[in-house]
Amino acid sequence: MTLRRRRHGRLARGLLLSLQLLLAHRLRTALSVSGLLAGVAAVIVMVAIGQGAERRVLQRVQAMGTNLLVVSAAPAQRVAARPRQVAVHTMLRPGDAAAIERESALAVAAAPAVNGAMVVRWEGVNTTTTVTGTTVEGLRMRNISAARGRVFEDDDDRQRRRVALVGPTVVRSLFGGADPVGRVVRIGSVPFEVIGMTRARGVDPNGADLDDVVVVPLETAMRRLLNIPYVHALFVQAPSSADLDGLERDVREILQGRYPGRSGMLDLFVVQNQTTLLRTERGAARAMNQLIVGVSLLSLLAGGVGIVAVMLIAVRERTREIGLRRALGAKRRDIRLQFMLESTMLAAGGGLAGVAVGLAAAAGAAALGPWDLVVSWHAAGLGVVCSTILGLIVGVIPAARAARLEPIAALRAE
Repeated sequence: MTLRRRRHGRLARGLLLSLQLLLAHRLRTALSVSGLLAGVAAVIVMVAIGQGAERRVLQRVQAMGTNLLVVSAAPAQRVAARPRQVAVHTMLRPGDAAAIERESALAVAAAPAVNGAMVVRWEGVNTTTTVTGTTVEGLRMRNISAARGRVFEDDDDRQRRRVALVGPTVVRSLFGGADPVGRVVRIGSVPFEVIGMTRARGVDPNGADLDDVVVVPLETAMRRLLNIPYVHALFVQAPSSADLDGLERDVREILQGRYPGRSGMLDLFVVQNQTTLLRTERGAARAMNQLIVGVSLLSLLAGGVGIVAVMLIAVRERTREIGLRRALGAKRRDIRLQFMLESTMLAAGGGLAGVAVGLAAAAGAAALGPWDLVVSWHAAGLGVVCSTILGLIVGVIPAARAARLEPIAALRAE
């Protein structure tokens, strides 16, 4: 028990003496911690940027709907000298969605959709936007809801009523941000009553504005606006993201069964799997995060080298002090402990200062800039721990050099 108390007392005295010596040389201490401060702050800010980017990717994918497959018509092959060729294959029908929902055990819901770029007018103001036609189930699957007014119902679709939902971007372009509900707009040359404004959904992973849209009932779009018998896409929802690959296989088999006389089915339809898209986007984000962390670790190592250099200079400056302590009875381990404590305290102080600077920089960037940053407390804690361990490791060199000094030679040193 007495030996343990002596060790604790020696450690406490060493910490107090180290703190006094570091405060007595404030400029040298500040220079020593600056490298680690920059490294830890860089780790926090860069990880916050990387995690913010990953969260944006997830939000953009989820804004399109959750656990979805998007089956769309593939571009049609152009034939030379043939007039009036269509841009895409025109095989998909509204009944294909019902068939997929009926025949696949993994399909929670399915909905057809059509879309096209059209001019929308209101009292002399016009804008070109994307007009989408879908069903009530399609609204739910694609997270389209009303911030004002209401969404259309199944009865509106069956009776091909001319009602429309407008996105926030269209509202700003046509109405200057005023409430659009109840106003009559013209889509092409057809008048439509605005029954609601959609909730903001942001942009998709390709950067397209999901709010720059006018949504109308499917039958209305097909018969009154586009005058087409086919649909451009089918949205199919799975119970979870883990079921998307199996659902994709079911969808391909069902479509091939519905069009047995067609060859090259995989070329006629394009199936977009949200899992594949999300995996690709997240893989890119993780690769960037790893690069960021690698660069930040190099900054930490540079800070560690700075601590070694400053501590070696301190050993040279304090040679007579070391000799005097040795002459008064201090052992080699006491000198070694003293310098390792100073190195560790410098590194820990640099890490804590780096956390404070990194959090402030991340908060400032999020408040003043267009960045979406996610502060990671795990990264902050890891930065402090790593910097402290680094200080302990690099402190071995100057501590060993100081402990090797002989008392008589140290006292004679100028």
